Amino acid sequence: MDIASFKVIVFIIAALVAVATSVLMVTRKNPVHSALWMIVTFFAVAVIYLLLNAQFIAVAQVMVYAGAIMMLILFVIMLVHMERGEEGEAGKARRSAKTRIAWALLTIVLFVEVLFGALFFRMTGRIGAYPAEMVNKVGNVKTIGSLLYGQYLFPFEIASILLLVGIVGAVVIVKRK
Repeated sequence: MDIASFKVIVFIIAALVAVATSVLMVTRKNPVHSALWMIVTFFAVAVIYLLLNAQFIAVAQVMVYAGAIMMLILFVIMLVHMERGEEGEAGKARRSAKTRIAWALLTIVLFVEVLFGALFFRMTGRIGAYPAEMVNKVGNVKTIGSLLYGQYLFPFEIASILLLVGIVGAVVIVKRK
């Protein structure tokens, strides 16, 4: 078995794991179990990034999403004290058949959109500003760093300010109680 076929097999396995665990994540009733399935999904996506020679993004995926973001999500879940039987009969009565049909239709529409996007996607063949040869010569980290702190500095700073506002808002909400 050569390295290309091995990469294809690992890619298929990682993709199937990512799809299966993401479905398990959204179908679990217990939010802690959903968060754990999300961690497995993040690791499967990191493996896919590694196969695409995007080592920096794979490491960032594991450190930022599977590490920091999931710790925040688990912290919020524990802070809110989500219990299984909290909804009761009143909550079940609120979910009518019309609501379930509307959500099912929305799910079908989104699935069809993704299917059309996957079936009719065409590669343009145009070489971008950073072709693969240049990225391999310079390195992933240097290329991403020059883009992030050069061309996309303003959106990066706006995102950091939005995250800071979200953290301050969460602290204010928690302090009220």
